Amino acid sequence: MPALPNASERLDLRLVPPALAAWVVAWQGRLLPPGVLFGAAGVMLIFAIVLLGVHRRGRMLVFVAVLGCSAASATVTALHTASRSTGPLATAADRAAAVTVEAVLLDDPRKALGPAAAGSGDRELVVARVRVEVLRTAGRTYRLRSPVVVLTSDPAWLPLLPSQRVQVEGRLRPPERGDDVAAVLSGRGPPVVLSGPSTVQRAAGHLRAGLRRAVDPLPAAEQGLLPGLVVGDTSQLDPAVREDFRTVGLTHLTAVSGTNVAIVVGAVLLLSRRLRVGLRASPVLAAVALAGFVVLARPSPSVLRAAVMGLVALVALSSGNRRAAMPALATAVLVLVLVDPDLAATPGFALSVLATAGLLVLAPTWRERWARHMPGWLADALAVPAAAQVACGPVVVAISSQLGLLSVPANLLAVPAVAPATVTGVLAALLAPVWLPAAQAVAWIGWLPTAWLVLVARVGASLPGATVPWPDGLWGALLLAALTAALLPALARRRARLALLAAATGVLVATTGLAAARPTWPPPGWFLVACDVGQGDAVVLSAGSGSAIVVDAGPDPAAIDGCLRRLGVRQVPLVLLTHLHADHVDGLPGVLRGRSVGAVVIGPLDDPEEQQRDVVEQAARAGVPLQRSALRERRAVGALQWEVVAPARRYRGTSSDPNNNSLVVRVSVGPTTVLLTGDIEPEAQRDLLVRSADIRATVLKVPHHGSDHQEPAFLDAVGASVVLTSVGADNSYGHPSADILGRLVAHGAASFRTDLDGDIALTHRNGRLVVLGRDR
Repeated sequence: MPALPNASERLDLRLVPPALAAWVVAWQGRLLPPGVLFGAAGVMLIFAIVLLGVHRRGRMLVFVAVLGCSAASATVTALHTASRSTGPLATAADRAAAVTVEAVLLDDPRKALGPAAAGSGDRELVVARVRVEVLRTAGRTYRLRSPVVVLTSDPAWLPLLPSQRVQVEGRLRPPERGDDVAAVLSGRGPPVVLSGPSTVQRAAGHLRAGLRRAVDPLPAAEQGLLPGLVVGDTSQLDPAVREDFRTVGLTHLTAVSGTNVAIVVGAVLLLSRRLRVGLRASPVLAAVALAGFVVLARPSPSVLRAAVMGLVALVALSSGNRRAAMPALATAVLVLVLVDPDLAATPGFALSVLATAGLLVLAPTWRERWARHMPGWLADALAVPAAAQVACGPVVVAISSQLGLLSVPANLLAVPAVAPATVTGVLAALLAPVWLPAAQAVAWIGWLPTAWLVLVARVGASLPGATVPWPDGLWGALLLAALTAALLPALARRRARLALLAAATGVLVATTGLAAARPTWPPPGWFLVACDVGQGDAVVLSAGSGSAIVVDAGPDPAAIDGCLRRLGVRQVPLVLLTHLHADHVDGLPGVLRGRSVGAVVIGPLDDPEEQQRDVVEQAARAGVPLQRSALRERRAVGALQWEVVAPARRYRGTSSDPNNNSLVVRVSVGPTTVLLTGDIEPEAQRDLLVRSADIRATVLKVPHHGSDHQEPAFLDAVGASVVLTSVGADNSYGHPSADILGRLVAHGAASFRTDLDGDIALTHRNGRLVVLGRDR
């Protein structure tokens, strides 16, 4: 690995203010009308010309450069904004017009969650970025080149590759202020493919598909992570792993960045040196490797940006010339912002720039200081990730609204694994199209460093206090930046370091004391826990030491996985899914992860084909059988006994058929009965009353997150003394209804909510039911 630049060399910062000014103008200028930007650009240009005529020396030239670059950035940004806010596409979007477009895909279509109708939870959407080239609306045809984002529920988009030309019908609407597209198209029906992908994109598609085949034999966590480490392909990434990475500050490893570029090109240069390749041939090989990696990762704007930043960092490392490195970085920022002003507002661009700046500004000084007390290679290994993490911290907290206390140690532990995983992943991708067994053998070599990263993230995320809340947005970033700027110079003094060490020790002691004083979780003898999984349902029923029945899995694999970890659940004899809405089943991978699961049970009625297929595929990948329940079916596990009391018939044409078709289960544990109701609505609730089903219960899980769509007579008939509402804080559906909960409380029930109480546990003490909340 090339050495860090010499810390004794002074930095040349003259180009930093102009580049920073152009960046800020492009970032904020996207929110301003084009006329204002053109006017501001003219004023700044006039001032620059006047000053240049009066003063042509020293700092004044830097100020003139700031004005000139700001004017150029404002002009380019205004042109971009004007091209999107005017013309036939913008007019059609303002009218919410029905259109037919011909467009070219700019990136891989991806899955995302969007709001469903009637507040029934989230639904899965496909998001695709395209460049519209032909627009047909109101009997007229227009030719243009404008970026548009397509939202659709049709999975036929997912196999498509960038550069393919498609025709799609739908309805336009304007984008949000500051978006980097001209319009949003709600697609209707599948796309009509008009042409295949380009040669480059076809090659990228084959290589990426080959990498997925190569990692197919690996365990699920590493199988999804290795392509993310290599080319940013997170399509198969385990959501629980994704959440662990986010918690400990390793998310940047799953996005193509300058680090990937530096590793690949650096490996080629190192190999060239070992093979004694000539000085003229080595740069050529490095350029070929860079081009190949760009093809593998897809030549999208984010990848090209990463390539530029990676080259800047690599040149600085290889040359050891610290003075020339900052002008190179500033020039790269300036050129990229002027070519594509939208980059200025993307977190990925900010993280790449800041990580490279940290490598050039902070790492050499830290490395030199630490090398006095440890081997040079270890000082290098510690200084690089620490500097990058400190530099990127303000952007990370602005995005996540939390400060990762374990980010630096987690990144330090990750350092030895990143390069081996990346290099073996690239080799596997190159081998897969021609020799798959060899590619899979190489992938198994890459499994070891990848498994280490999974372990680091999993252990770190499970530790108490891994993150602390932090203000999000610009103010949170500025606050952390100010603290960082104040602390870094102070830490150069021995007394300041000792004071900070004493303060950190005090915080650690206080935190440990508070954790020890906090009531243990779970409470002894718990038999039911309603997990705080956000806007969704997940209930855990104790089936003995380390074993539990899970009823619904919530919307987030990480949330239910965390709840089960806190409860010490390692075995799940049964996962019971009341119905297949996303807020009840999307967390299933979190239940299956690392646990022995006996079976997944769904309701007796057919559910929408796509939702059912997802559950079937997840169970099959985990080797878990899928079963169907039946009305009046009775089961028992340990002290648990339960009976299925609904549905007795298929609902069609109701306010929500899937909700009304939910399984309703009556659970008995000692003297306590619990009615778990899924999301049933008044139609199904009235049917239970008409059938005189035994729905009396001590505890009621309030149907459909406490929505106001309830049958009062049903709630009265249950007669619960405790009601549990599983609901997300500040959700957009208005759940739970104050009227419904007020009615239940007025009839003598004690009310508990996961958005207020966190995980909610039921236990028995001296023969009496006790309800305890873990608190958020």
